[in-house]
Amino acid sequence: MNAAKNALDRVLTWTCVALFALLVVDVTWQVFARQVLDQPSGWSEELAKYLFIWLGLFGAALVFGERGHIAVEVAVRKLPVTVQKLLAVVVQLGVLTFTALVLIWGGFSVVDLAWEQNLTGLPVNVGPLYLALPISGVLIALYTIYHLVRILTGAERPVEDTEPDVV
Repeated sequence: MNAAKNALDRVLTWTCVALFALLVVDVTWQVFARQVLDQPSGWSEELAKYLFIWLGLFGAALVFGERGHIAVEVAVRKLPVTVQKLLAVVVQLGVLTFTALVLIWGGFSVVDLAWEQNLTGLPVNVGPLYLALPISGVLIALYTIYHLVRILTGAERPVEDTEPDVV
């Protein structure tokens, strides 16, 4: 399970790096075309919007895989370990439910609705661009199941010690 997660982490990291590089090139072209050539590029603005959305969703999945999202755990750290474990399981199940309903099911619904819609600035349909929602949802669900299993088996602490308590 760890090897699969590490492989997924590497693929997702390089995907985010590639998306970010494409975004930088696209926005650089957009600025160059507007400021130097005095001919704004309509397609580059549209592409930048979708690259940014994909980067944000895949980056969120990657950070979730590292349990790096913001969490206020000051009160939870003061509780007994069994209660911490119970709360961690409840949180992971809540995230899994949200991901399944909103990102995966809702994402596929949006993709289905928009599959044939045309974009004005790019020669593609909107539907395939919305696939970032269910794909990132599946990734987050996989990471959630991974962390849930590790918390339940004791291989992972319910509350991560990333920074010392300030309070």
